[in-house]
Amino acid sequence: MNISQSFPASTIEATPLRPHSEFRNHILTITVTADDGRPLLDRKAYERLAATLNSAADDGEVRVVVLRGLAGCFCLGGDLSEFLDETKHAGLIDAVTGLFRTLATFPKPIIACVDGDAVGVGCTILFHCDMVIASDHSTFRVPFVDLGLVPDAATSILAPERMGYGAAFRFFCLGDTFSATEANALGLVSEIAEGDAEDRTLARARQLARKPIEALRQTRGLLRGDGSQLCDRIDEEISLFHRALQDDTTLRRLARIARLVA
Repeated sequence: MNISQSFPASTIEATPLRPHSEFRNHILTITVTADDGRPLLDRKAYERLAATLNSAADDGEVRVVVLRGLAGCFCLGGDLSEFLDETKHAGLIDAVTGLFRTLATFPKPIIACVDGDAVGVGCTILFHCDMVIASDHSTFRVPFVDLGLVPDAATSILAPERMGYGAAFRFFCLGDTFSATEANALGLVSEIAEGDAEDRTLARARQLARKPIEALRQTRGLLRGDGSQLCDRIDEEISLFHRALQDDTTLRRLARIARLVA
């Protein structure tokens, strides 16, 4: 597949803004977008997401978190313009690491609502969610190797555990696009919504929010285990990712793709 097909230009245009976060009935819903409404994550978006999650972790009124994107597109990954600007690398690396570590150690259930494309980091954050509910037309792709980069968010551990080594190799090394049906069969997607994906996600969130709080928290903690191994892997992946951003061949490839989607 031509790498430019991973980033269809028409979907990167600014879309009508949704609230960055909404709270109702003990459920915090967070929209995964840049501040200007693009379905991308830039440094400010990483920092905002991490700060919102850290506040939610300490807020006794928040029992469940829902991550959603825009209608028709969950998230198309990171902002390539920041990859190409060396002066932004340090701040970007700190912001990315902060978000990933927050996700790896977050103490409350997270449910993702995916409607449309989930690409790159827009897909790898899903591995930290306890449930992923997708519309039937959603797709999942992680073109890191095609970009000259390595996976992030500790997915070099989480993907083989979740999907099995063979499927994880296809996903990351071949860059295959998985449909919602295939992602469901491999365990990345928990449910395919028959109707509106957000309605189904909120219904599941309400189910969880009604559970005894401590029993739910403790059970989730037992199932997930110690997040310190994930944090160590996050640091290792980010170091390799940063090193790749200093490679001239990788930068030329990223610049070419950035021009295609501009």
